[in-house]
Amino acid sequence: MPSTTEPHNRELEQQKLLAALPLKDVAPLWTVMAAMVPPRPAPKASSALWKYDEIRPYLIESGRVVNETEAERRVLMLVNPSMPEAPYTTDTLYAGLQLIMPQETAPAHRHTAFALRYIIEGERGFTAVEGRKVYMKKGDVILTPSWQWHDHGHEGDGPMIWLDGLDLPLYQAFPTNFAEHYQSKRYPSEPVSSSPLLFPWADVLADLVSQDGPHAVYSYATASGAEISKTIGAQAERIASGATSSPRRETLSFVFHVAQGHGRTRLVLADGAEKVLEWNENDTFAVPAWTAIAHTCTGEGDAYLFAFSDRPLLQSLGMYRKE
Repeated sequence: MPSTTEPHNRELEQQKLLAALPLKDVAPLWTVMAAMVPPRPAPKASSALWKYDEIRPYLIESGRVVNETEAERRVLMLVNPSMPEAPYTTDTLYAGLQLIMPQETAPAHRHTAFALRYIIEGERGFTAVEGRKVYMKKGDVILTPSWQWHDHGHEGDGPMIWLDGLDLPLYQAFPTNFAEHYQSKRYPSEPVSSSPLLFPWADVLADLVSQDGPHAVYSYATASGAEISKTIGAQAERIASGATSSPRRETLSFVFHVAQGHGRTRLVLADGAEKVLEWNENDTFAVPAWTAIAHTCTGEGDAYLFAFSDRPLLQSLGMYRKE
């Protein structure tokens, strides 16, 4: 039945009720209902841009002052400014720039999290996964599936740098991620010329160039056509010089890396705010969920972008939407 308590008294009684609830480890839903079930997606992450020419010197310096025994993985994490505690690059994706110097080894381990690597610079670096050792070139993508032994090394000259992409933020909600270290630095492996876990950039580039139109998209997939993992998917895009891609809005969040070229990306965020990111080759930028995205190539040649997202995760959970 409706309350007959006077408004002033009712307010005092509500305050008394709310003050008592924490003592019993309960809380009222009605005070937070709008925030927990918002009228639109409301990511905590913001858009962010990391300029490679500004970050690379710090990465190289880390190679000078932090040796391979002091850092199991020498990585500078790309931390979202709106979520300043690791491991958030977006709400669901983690990214970092990893450095390995000549003759170094990033020791063998395995972990629950899925990981991919996009090679930014260097030659004769390798990743060995479950005994299959592949050499990596600029633009190549290599996968390390969940709970598979893997290590990295560098048999060339100069620094080897790549972009790591992992699903680590998921394990803040599911506390099931852990790692196991192998008994020696290297897991026994033999070189192979190809692997289902390796996607050479040359093949991706050929596909993008073969597509008609000013904007082309390549989707990374297994030999059977499935997504590369259950949580993370990947794509590459070509934007012709002077062209702009059609705006697209999805519930996905993305981490983009500029493989080649110059341009800008216009974003309309979930709350309606607009932002423009100006990017150059090797820059990386994060785009939160439910953001409308349009890329423009401003250079004389075509621009190429690599990206990974949480598409497989959202699709499997029935959370994928687009407009």
